[in-house]
Amino acid sequence: MHELRFVQHISKEEKYISLLPQLKALTENEPDLIANLANITAVLKEAFNWWWVGFYLVKENELVLGPFQGPLACTRIGFGKGVCGSSWKQKETLLVTDVEKFPGHIACSSASRSEIVIPVIKNGEVVAVLDADSEYLDHFDFTDQKYLELVCTGISSLF
Repeated sequence: MHELRFVQHISKEEKYISLLPQLKALTENEPDLIANLANITAVLKEAFNWWWVGFYLVKENELVLGPFQGPLACTRIGFGKGVCGSSWKQKETLLVTDVEKFPGHIACSSASRSEIVIPVIKNGEVVAVLDADSEYLDHFDFTDQKYLELVCTGISSLF
């Protein structure tokens, strides 16, 4: 049994630093992809209390909803569509401070105000994206980007 350990009243960066080795320990001896992605989303949701966090998996020519924490979500997203599909197409992290200003934003929930999407890349190809949404404007920053990119790099070997 695993227990998540972090102190609530520390900086966001300190929280990420404390979580990275825990995420590695959680996933390194578990061969099942879905179990690992489910636990990663649970850890991130518990640690940061985001509105929504989850994975979309590349299946043929679209992103298909994978493990997530939060309210109902869009089930399928096309290549280049919305923030998730655009991150997939561009093969780069998209940090959106106000989703209403993102051209073609897909509103899975009207409560979502800002978003960050990080591609999981294996052998030069996007195999999934990690998506986090907040009900607050300008919630995500370069600290989130830096550490969530490390998470996604670390888990690319799971695919």
